[in-house]
Amino acid sequence: MNKQNNKPGFALGKENYKLLLIGFVIIIIGFLLMMGGGSDDPNVFDESIFSFRRITLAPLVVLFGFAFEIYAIMKKPKENK
Repeated sequence: MNKQNNKPGFALGKENYKLLLIGFVIIIIGFLLMMGGGSDDPNVFDESIFSFRRITLAPLVVLFGFAFEIYAIMKKPKENK
C-alpha cells in the first residue's frame, strides 16, 4: 500500500521564491533608475529628463525584471527523492 504525503505546502519551491525576490529587486532598480531629472522651477525646462538612463535603460531593466518574474514562476521546482 502506497502512502501519499497529503500535507499542504507552498505552491512554489524555495528556489522559485528566491528567484521571485531577485526579480522584484530588479524591477525596483529599474524604477529607481527612472527617478530624478525634474526641475525645481516649473517655468524652467530641464533636458535631463530625456537622458538615455531614463528613456531607454530603466524601462529595459523593468521589462527584464518582469520577464525574470515570469521565469521564476514557471520554473519547475526540483523534486527531492
